[in-house]
Amino acid sequence: MTMPIRLESYLSGRWLGASAATSEIRDAVTGQVVALTGATKADMAEVVRHAKRGGAALRKLTFHQRAEILKKLAQHLTERKEALYTLSYHSGATRADSWIDIDGGIGTLFVFASKGKRELPNAHWLLDGDVENLSREGTFIGRHAYVPRDGVSVQINAFNFPVWGMLEKLAPALLAASPTIVKPATATAYLAEACARMIIESGLLPEGALQLICGPTGDLLDHLGGQDMVAFTGSLNTSIMLQSHPGIMRKAVRFAAERDSLNCSILGSDVTPDMPEFEIFVKEVAREMT
Repeated sequence: MTMPIRLESYLSGRWLGASAATSEIRDAVTGQVVALTGATKADMAEVVRHAKRGGAALRKLTFHQRAEILKKLAQHLTERKEALYTLSYHSGATRADSWIDIDGGIGTLFVFASKGKRELPNAHWLLDGDVENLSREGTFIGRHAYVPRDGVSVQINAFNFPVWGMLEKLAPALLAASPTIVKPATATAYLAEACARMIIESGLLPEGALQLICGPTGDLLDHLGGQDMVAFTGSLNTSIMLQSHPGIMRKAVRFAAERDSLNCSILGSDVTPDMPEFEIFVKEVAREMT
């Protein structure tokens, strides 16, 4: 019997284990405990400050330099992805299921790396539109520019795409010079932790650009402000709870939610085995299950 993985968080430049393993994560097929996690003793105010130091380092790089980091990260993960596939079987996923998550996530890094090189300038900011004449005599003109914010991106992810869900948010955040704190869903946190560990150990990112919380976030949201944002994927009820958090509401923290739907196939009671709908239904159910 394999010993469960004790998941760690990467905060303020070091890996930290849970102060007490309070959550058991089980194999979706066998029911065996595959990982343990729990609360980590960490100063969340310092975690946010550490992320902002990483953000300052990212802002020193141009779009093209950040895009090059994304490309190298994608190559780094490609070389190590088989380890992620092996772990993914614990979630009940088949190889085809995990291809969408793992190779799909790595592909997202490649896509944003390409977009950064082809569609953005080799500069630290992005001009938006032409010069606008704001006075009749032309003595007052203006031009918009996109510049990086000084804040932190906190991503709270769903269980069904532990790799792709993380990388699809991380790629644009890094390209925009936004340091990221990742909170994966507990049910598949072992896969997100393994991927994040590969990224961090690559040494390609400035320290503080990526941090990971496996377990409760403590008072993290209390330390966010108007330059920060929270990106959530999950249920409607949880998103409402987070969006109404006093710290988020009081300090105008940007909040984006992808509220997952429940997809299902329903066969009408009037469908008989000799009807084409019956055959289509059976094929789809078999495909989804295997």
